[in-house]
Amino acid sequence: MKRPTIIDIAREVGVSKAAVSYALNGRGGVSPQTRERILEVAAELGWRASSAARALSSDRAASVGMVLARSPEALHTEPFFMRMVAGLEQALSEHGVSLQLALVADTATELATYQRWWAERRVDGVVVTDLRASDPRPRLLRELGTPTVFFGTAEATPDSSVLLVNENDAARTALAHLAGLGHRRIGHVQGPRSLQHTVRREEALRAAAREHDGVVLSRAPGDYTEEGGMRATRRLLAACDRPTAIVYDNDVMAVAAVAGADDLGVEVPAQLSVLAWDDSMLCRIVRPAVTAFAHGVAEDAATAARMLLELVETGAVEARELSSRRLVPRASTARPGS
Repeated sequence: MKRPTIIDIAREVGVSKAAVSYALNGRGGVSPQTRERILEVAAELGWRASSAARALSSDRAASVGMVLARSPEALHTEPFFMRMVAGLEQALSEHGVSLQLALVADTATELATYQRWWAERRVDGVVVTDLRASDPRPRLLRELGTPTVFFGTAEATPDSSVLLVNENDAARTALAHLAGLGHRRIGHVQGPRSLQHTVRREEALRAAAREHDGVVLSRAPGDYTEEGGMRATRRLLAACDRPTAIVYDNDVMAVAAVAGADDLGVEVPAQLSVLAWDDSMLCRIVRPAVTAFAHGVAEDAATAARMLLELVETGAVEARELSSRRLVPRASTARPGS
């Protein structure tokens, strides 16, 4: 049975979520009559504050954390994370809460960071991204009782607060765009296969490819960096049935291929069309400009921040969805041989 949330209570009483939060936490801001009605409905619905939220209510750090297990090079060159951090900072600062960011080399260090932060009451909760196969982080954070929002997961789970992502629509759009231009041999330069979204994206692209007669999809692993993207592109282009179009899992790898087309021995887009899963200024300023999926990274991060604050305050928050991706066609994609 789904645990009731403050949204359920607010809907039943006909007041704002803030009013429900004030009443449940014994704060001012609501009339005695409204407080009484809110408490009555909360009892009827069986609402209970989480132990983590209760413990934090009188001992707040006014800080939330995010740990990134990425190389400094990837973090410094990938616009996605800069926009994500900016979105988190903007939403948190509106509530007087700071962001504590840690960059680590491996999973063990990341787990130790969560444990240290929570033991020292350094953060009130965390935002977790880049979920991995057999990821140990959700279990640890549950055991610690740390309020957590998972950014970009495929499905909601009963004990998690998540921002959901749907890879299927973007995959269909990408393949429809390239197949519509006449491409039948399409490559996919991926991010690390240890990440859940890399595997999901491959599965979504393969399913989308089956919707178009004669389309064959090949893949090569990358690592989100310029060098990794170039290595993967060379591997695809070395095949006897080399692709005429490649989908890249991020903007950095796609832009590297366009900027390094001479070194790769191809002309973009006459001999190779390039499409990026993430849009950024890099895609717009390189020539030819890169066809890419635009989406609200900063806005999604702000949503994650607000979800986490609500989770810390009330102990429950409903799952939401990441903003949809919109394909922006540019000069890097064209008919083969055009």
